[in-house]
Amino acid sequence: MGKFSSVDFAVLRSLLAGLDRHLMLRSFIDGHLPDVNDFAIWGAIRGNKAARPIFRKFTINVARCVDHVENSTPWLETCLEEFNRHTSNQKMAASSSGASYDTDLPVTDGPLVTRFPPEPSGYLHIGHAKAALLNEHFAHAQPGGKLICRFDDTNPSKESQEFQDSILFDLKLMDVVPDVTSYSSDYFQAMYELASKLIWAGKAFADDSELGKGDQDRRNRLPSKRRDLSIEETLAHFAEMKEGTAEGQRWCLRARIAYDHPNGTMRDPVIYRCNLQPHHRTGETWKTYPTYDSEYRDRNAQYEWMQRALGLRAVTIWDFLRMNFVRTVLSKRKLGRIIAQGRVWGWDDPRMPTVRGIMRRGMIVTALRDFILKQGPSRNVLNLGWGALWAVNRKVIAPVAPRYTAIDMQDVVRCNVSGLTAKCSAQRPRHPKNPAVGSKLVTYADVILIEQADAKTFEVDEEVTLMGWGNAFIRSIEKDEASGRVSTLDVELHLDGDFKKTQKKITWLASVPGKDPIALDLYTFDFLIMMDKLEPADDLEENLTPVTQTVVKAMTDREICEVQPGTTVQFERKGFFRFDGFDPDSGAMMFFEVPTGRT
Repeated sequence: MGKFSSVDFAVLRSLLAGLDRHLMLRSFIDGHLPDVNDFAIWGAIRGNKAARPIFRKFTINVARCVDHVENSTPWLETCLEEFNRHTSNQKMAASSSGASYDTDLPVTDGPLVTRFPPEPSGYLHIGHAKAALLNEHFAHAQPGGKLICRFDDTNPSKESQEFQDSILFDLKLMDVVPDVTSYSSDYFQAMYELASKLIWAGKAFADDSELGKGDQDRRNRLPSKRRDLSIEETLAHFAEMKEGTAEGQRWCLRARIAYDHPNGTMRDPVIYRCNLQPHHRTGETWKTYPTYDSEYRDRNAQYEWMQRALGLRAVTIWDFLRMNFVRTVLSKRKLGRIIAQGRVWGWDDPRMPTVRGIMRRGMIVTALRDFILKQGPSRNVLNLGWGALWAVNRKVIAPVAPRYTAIDMQDVVRCNVSGLTAKCSAQRPRHPKNPAVGSKLVTYADVILIEQADAKTFEVDEEVTLMGWGNAFIRSIEKDEASGRVSTLDVELHLDGDFKKTQKKITWLASVPGKDPIALDLYTFDFLIMMDKLEPADDLEENLTPVTQTVVKAMTDREICEVQPGTTVQFERKGFFRFDGFDPDSGAMMFFEVPTGRT
């Protein structure tokens, strides 16, 4: 029966066909009344979302048997009602979370094929992540579905092999594995022939309007002076464009739709232009390329016109709008300017909204996927705060992040401890609620180090809690009179004290001769943009945050050496940090603070 849990349509059809033959002369699997085998088959079919919609379509006897089982056992109706109620509750929960997957896509018996069409002109950002994850979700929601990653590489001036490789890498980072990867450049010859077909049909013409004049005419709903150019003349100019001659570079190819159409995108749009820049895949083979658009919804009518004009199969479009974040720019052009000005380290800088950037800052793939899918394929422009995304991420990392202690190096305070009978160490859990995270060695010594910020708040004879050890009394405080900074403390252990009654819980590190602490650089980042939303008319440079990075020099014990790059840890009382690697100059371990969505 376990095979009926498969969600592979080919496997299910084969199983159903065999079962249908078995039931040809039988009412039930074995005998004249339903038994455990019939109930098992019934449950397997009714409980399998892939089998439910097809078993009646491809079988006669199996469908009859299922009906007999349900009619002869009325209590199964109660089971079905409970199942349907559970399904309904799941849909209601999804709706209340803000996600709606009720689309007007046509209902099909077979799987869906979706397309994720990145342009290899930059690194994927959070907006692209939404498109990739939703296309992957729809494609693989049913067995046999297919996700096509189709690189729209039609502008050699902006595109490169580096960006193409980075996109494939970033998709892998997000656990998005396309079933097929293809390129528009694979079809340059086919597209050229289709454009020629439009010309032969009288549905395209060559135009040499002065730069800007064509756009002005379109805005004013005026026809181009070349709109009535003959087929033969247009073909000749298109051939010149293909060769990239000086004459060909003066011309473009425009679709002959309607120069006065109420939809501006339908006013004889440009569909081919010359570009002599070598292409990263095809080299100098082509000198003219099909144009592309950066906004799509208003151009769906143009897309449909092309299908009709060329006699192509109609393709269903479901367009969900972009997902914007406050104090964030997603324009690849503007992000490139920020990089060029040296304000960030590169496309993978943790301040960047790129997939690599947010993952380098500590985003976990499962959290990103959960957040995106909860938004659903909304057709409304979403302007979101980053806090909601990082709050989802915190729920993923908090149960598994190992905990360590980090002390600010600046003006660290030496603290003499009395009451310790002998120096000792003990294994302690790395996570108080998750034993699977493992244990760490904690050393207790008669000299410990604490932070200046904590020491300055102490009063003589005050009882405080040394986290992970126990209570202690502050017996003496030595300060520098000029600066007011604490230089030395004397404390007396009071391990029988109740930590619930102390107001101050402080972190500390043992100072052990011959065991130097490990140097840390703790990075905290700010938004790149000062405004919640940067309007097109706003100047980018004037609205960049002046300082977006701070580094605190800290130290910890040698247990941190077990942490591998890419691991997120929690430093007690400081927050979550992701280990990025070692500083090439100082050798310090670099940790990036992971936002938690809390202000």
